[in-house]
Amino acid sequence: MMFSAGIASPSAADQHPDTLKKIREKGVIVIGHRLTEVPFSYVLDGKPAGYSIELCHRIVDGLKASLKVPDIAIEYVPVTAATRFVLIKAGKIDMECAATTNNAERRKLAEFTYPHFITATRFVAKANAHLDKVADLAGRSVAATTGTINLEQLNAVNRSRGLNVSVLLNKGHKEAFDMVENGRASAFVMDDILLAGLVAAASDPSAFTISSETLSPPEPYGIMLPSGDLAFKTEVNAILKRIYTNGEITAIYDRWFQSPVPPDGFNMKLPMSDELKSFIREPREYDH
Repeated sequence: MMFSAGIASPSAADQHPDTLKKIREKGVIVIGHRLTEVPFSYVLDGKPAGYSIELCHRIVDGLKASLKVPDIAIEYVPVTAATRFVLIKAGKIDMECAATTNNAERRKLAEFTYPHFITATRFVAKANAHLDKVADLAGRSVAATTGTINLEQLNAVNRSRGLNVSVLLNKGHKEAFDMVENGRASAFVMDDILLAGLVAAASDPSAFTISSETLSPPEPYGIMLPSGDLAFKTEVNAILKRIYTNGEITAIYDRWFQSPVPPDGFNMKLPMSDELKSFIREPREYDH
């Protein structure tokens, strides 16, 4: 199509996606999920499952009501730490339902919902190595996952403290954890809750310890949405607010953090933190 020189067409940068319109017209929502992010987003019996996935299913139910659409089909797209922002920006997924940290830098790339979990960066090591403080990593090989905030934090502390850490990159969390398990890395740096899940699922959980010292202050996970689509974010947040304030969130949380998690049946026995309770009582955006 040709445009006359005197008519300005909006640039792609000025246009924002209209996800609600797309869902209403197509009757489909595309959800990005992870393969092994227990208990947030993983594959169980061939289907995505987990705490974040269940929350997103509730959001889809809410969208059916608010959009007056009798049914919304869910299409799932597997994503990784390295591909998730690319896929949301390209419009290949409408929501990413996983364990993605919301911070100021990432809000330049995507929108985030109200927080649904609070975590901090720590490291896991073999218990017999007696590594607990960040300083204990000096001169050692440390695994990290490509495309994560944890890798950025590890590199920053490595530079600022002159630790001379050798960073070993991995595409996934399980591969990085396996490096610690088989002795190829001294430690693996990641969100503490994800480390707890990996340890709990290990053949011998007592063989591992998670550091008491953090590499970051606590930060929230949010469901990631397309950048600039404020109407969609407002609607999703309204649905989440109902889930939080009517008490549904308690049963959902307890199912994944205080009950046996399939398929292995380990129980994380993790009560809801005071920081998360604050966001549940008073749903609000995280803007730090």
